[in-house]
Amino acid sequence: MPIARKIKDVLGSQSMIRKMFEEGNRLKKEHGADKVFDFSLGNPDIEPPPAFHRVFLRLAKEDRKGSHAYMSNAGYPEVREALAVKASREQGATLDGSHIVMAAGAAGGLNVVFKSILDGGDEVIVPRPYFMEYRSYVGNHGGVLVEVDTRADFSLDLDAIKAALSPKTKAVLINSPHNPTGRVYPAADIEALGKLLAEQGSPYLISDEPYREISYDGIVVPPILASYDNSIVVSSYSKSLSLPGERIGYIAVGPKAQDREELLNALIYATRILGFVNAPALMQRIVAELTFARVDVDIYARRRDAFTRILDEAGIAYAKPEGAFYLFCRVPPRKVSVSSGVEGDDLAFVEFLKRRLILGVPGSGFGKPGWLRFAYCVDEKIIKASGTAFKKSMESW
Repeated sequence: MPIARKIKDVLGSQSMIRKMFEEGNRLKKEHGADKVFDFSLGNPDIEPPPAFHRVFLRLAKEDRKGSHAYMSNAGYPEVREALAVKASREQGATLDGSHIVMAAGAAGGLNVVFKSILDGGDEVIVPRPYFMEYRSYVGNHGGVLVEVDTRADFSLDLDAIKAALSPKTKAVLINSPHNPTGRVYPAADIEALGKLLAEQGSPYLISDEPYREISYDGIVVPPILASYDNSIVVSSYSKSLSLPGERIGYIAVGPKAQDREELLNALIYATRILGFVNAPALMQRIVAELTFARVDVDIYARRRDAFTRILDEAGIAYAKPEGAFYLFCRVPPRKVSVSSGVEGDDLAFVEFLKRRLILGVPGSGFGKPGWLRFAYCVDEKIIKASGTAFKKSMESW
C-alpha cells in the first residue's frame, strides 16, 4: 500500500539539514572524521554543565516510588513552578506554575501550540529566512505558513508583516536569537510588533526561544510576554544545557493572553493526544534543579570569532551572529566562468564545497536562496583546520 501523498511529497524535499548530516557521516567513513569539515547540523558538541551530571546521578539513584510514572500531562507541579520563576525573570512578567506546560523539546512544544490554536486554512506568518521545519509543524495541524521578507540586516520588516496580516492570520511566529542568521531582534522591534498586532485583531505572537541564553557582546534578548499580551513562548534545554537528545522544554503562556485558561487547557489536552502524554519525567526533575544553569557561552563566542576570521580570509561574506551558533553566508560570485549554473546558486555552491569536504546547508531550505548556513557548534580544532580548505575552494570557485 502507498504511503500518504503528503508525506511522500515531503520526503522528496526532506530537510536539507538532515541530508547534509547523513552525507557528512558517509564522507567521514570514507575520508576520516578529521578530514571532513561538517558544519551542517545544529547538534551541540559541548557537554552539559557538570551540575547536570551530578543531579542526574543523584536523582537516578534515588529510585523514589512513582518517579517514573505518569504525572499530570502538563508536568510536575513543582517543576512548573520552578520554571515559572525562570520565565518570569526572562520575560518581565509575573508567572506561576499554571502558566507553564512542560513539553518534549521546543519542537514538541510548537506542535502542541499549533494543534491547540489552528483550524484548517488558518495562517501563521513567519519572517524569512526561517527554520525549515516550521512549514511541517504548521502543516501538521492544517495551517498555512505565510512567509514575509525581513530587512537587509535580517531584522523584522513590520511593513511586510502588516501587509501579510489577514482575517485568516492566527499567529505570527518569530525566533530570536535566530536560526539561521544569528540575529537578535531588538526590544524596540518587539515592542513595535506587539503594538502592530494589537491594532490588527491581536493574533497570537509565538516566540521560539531555544537559543535565548546564547547571545554575544552583551546583547540582551528582549522579553516577549511583557511586550504583547496575546503571546506564547516555547523554549527548551537542547541548546542552553546541551541536551538536544533528551527532548525537554516548556511552553509559557502570557498572563494576559486572551482566554488564557481555555488556551492552557487546550495545550494540556494536545500534549496528551499528540502522543507525547507528558514531557520526560526524569528530565523534568533535573531541569527544575538547574533552572538558571547554562553552558559556557564564551566557547561559542570564540568559535564564532575563529570562523569569521576564516571566512574573512576566504572572501565569503556573512551576517555577524548576535546569538545562537550559526553563520549565514552569502554565496560568493564565481571567479571562474562556467557554462552552467546560476550566479548566487546556493545549491551549486554547497555541492561544490561538499566535494572539498566542507558541509553546509543551502539557504534555499530556509526560504533564502543565494545564502548558506554553517553551524559552528563543533570543536574549535575543526573550525581552524578548515581554513585551508575554504581558501583553496574559493580559489577555484
